[in-house]
Amino acid sequence: MEVKLFPNSRRPGLGLKPRREAQRPLLPQHSRHCPVLEAGSAMGFLVFPPLDKQESFLVEFEGDGRYKFTYFLDVPPTGPRALFVVTITLPLGSVGPIREDVQFTVAVPPMSAEQARQVARNLIVIEDINTPPGAVTLRGATAFQTPEGWDTVYSPVLNMIERPMAPMLVIRVETDWYPHETEFRYVLQPGEGVGGQHHLPIGQVFFVPREEITLRDGTEAEMESRRNAKIEFADRKAEQRVSTPYGMQYSPHYLKQSRRQSEK
Repeated sequence: MEVKLFPNSRRPGLGLKPRREAQRPLLPQHSRHCPVLEAGSAMGFLVFPPLDKQESFLVEFEGDGRYKFTYFLDVPPTGPRALFVVTITLPLGSVGPIREDVQFTVAVPPMSAEQARQVARNLIVIEDINTPPGAVTLRGATAFQTPEGWDTVYSPVLNMIERPMAPMLVIRVETDWYPHETEFRYVLQPGEGVGGQHHLPIGQVFFVPREEITLRDGTEAEMESRRNAKIEFADRKAEQRVSTPYGMQYSPHYLKQSRRQSEK
C-alpha cells in the first residue's frame, strides 16, 4: 500500500518525516525481548512537530480558561532560551473572542508581537483550545493521503507510559478524500503542560481499511484446532529458552515464527 505524504501547509519543510520505531527508550530493558510489545509500538508511524532543530515549545494549562505558550530557541552555548510567551485567555463560558497577549523575554525582540502570535498558531490550533476544558491541539509536520477505502487513525505515541501522562482524543479520518492536516489533541489538567521538540514525536498514525467486519462464532472443529495449536506453541516455546547476560530467560519462538510467516 502506498500513502502520500504532504508537508505542513503552515511550515513546509520543517520537522522530521514520519517513521516506524519499535523501541521505547524509557521502558524497562527486558521489554526489548517482548516481540508483541515492540510490534505494537511499531504499528503505523510516529509523527513529529513542524520544528527546526533549534526550536522547541511548551504549552501549559493554568486553569480557568488560561493557557501559556512558550517558544524556545537553542542559543549555543547556553542551550534553549525562552524567546516569547503568548498567554491565551478565553472569555467566561468560553464564548466570544480569545485574547492572545505576547510578552517577549529578550531585550531586543527579533519579531513583532503579531509574528509571535502567528508562530504560536503555526504550532498549535488556537481555535480548538479548551474544547474540552484543558484541551491543546498540536500540529504535525506531515499530512497523509491514503488509498481509496483507507482511513488514518491519529493516536498518542503507543506504549509511552511514563507518568504523568496526558490523555489524547483519538480520531479516525477518511484521508482518501478529505485533506486533513495532522493534529493531536491532548487534554491537560491545571498545572500540566505538553511540549514539542524537533526530534521527539507528538503522536502516532496508522492506516486501517474502511470495510465492514463480520463477527461469527467459531465452530467446534475450529475451537479444537485452536486448542491444539495453543498446546503446540506452548511446547515449542518451552523448548526454546534463551538467557540474557543478566540472567533473565525468554523464548524467541514467537519472533522466529512471526518472521517465517512474513517470509511466505
